[in-house]
Amino acid sequence: MTDDTLDYSRPGPLTRVDDLPSALTEGLPDDPVGICRAVQGLVIQPSDAAAIGVPEDRLAEKDIRPVSGLLAVLTALDPAPLRQARTPETRVVGTCRHFATFACALLRARGIASRARCGFGTCFLEGRSVDHWITEYWKAGERRWVRVDTEHLGHGFVDHPEDLAPGEFLTGGEAWIRYREGLVDPLTFGVAGVDHAWGPAEISGNAVRDLAALNKREMLPWDEWGRMTEAYGGKTGAEYDRLIDRVAEVCAGDEPAALARLFTDGDLKVPRDMVG
Repeated sequence: MTDDTLDYSRPGPLTRVDDLPSALTEGLPDDPVGICRAVQGLVIQPSDAAAIGVPEDRLAEKDIRPVSGLLAVLTALDPAPLRQARTPETRVVGTCRHFATFACALLRARGIASRARCGFGTCFLEGRSVDHWITEYWKAGERRWVRVDTEHLGHGFVDHPEDLAPGEFLTGGEAWIRYREGLVDPLTFGVAGVDHAWGPAEISGNAVRDLAALNKREMLPWDEWGRMTEAYGGKTGAEYDRLIDRVAEVCAGDEPAALARLFTDGDLKVPRDMVG
């Protein structure tokens, strides 16, 4: 399998860390969950960073897309090997997307098939499903993708964050299918801590971001392209909903050629200047 057919054991443009010094990776665990757990000690959420007095200008680190950029900031703060958890103030500032994508990059650097997935965590707020990213890795012996909540390993939100049970995390497409089938209230899907970012457009936005991630374009949670901005503004209708139906269907099918083909659609493909 080549990179062009979505070989998830090889990096994409945002997870490429080809020049990673061996001294940095020395001593990292060999198992996928161990690598995810190591990443937990390298990233800090913006709200947590602000609470401990990290300078305001550093909060812009959350806007860094490529993992190579995250590593540059991290190693400038502390050049220790990545197996060593940083003190909170010397961690790179990032969201759940950064935890998930950082882990994905290190896994791919080891040749382990892995993906960052965009969707919703269902176990953080009672009756709500909140914007979230997790890491997946391929478990060959069981022929399945294992979902790991990299950010929340050991935090007690679920019994086994190293192997999320069905329904504990929904990709954007999975949530969209449930919405279209009338199985969930779309107004319970959105962004924690805000009042306005809830509803069908939040689900469709994460469905498009998840398609991009499955095409190895792991974008920021607030990146918008195609018709996403129109959708958030309530300016799309049945035609766009049918396109998201197709996105959800293809993502659920998880067939590389179909994922790559759909991603060429002008309303779905990430513009080159957002990735380079």
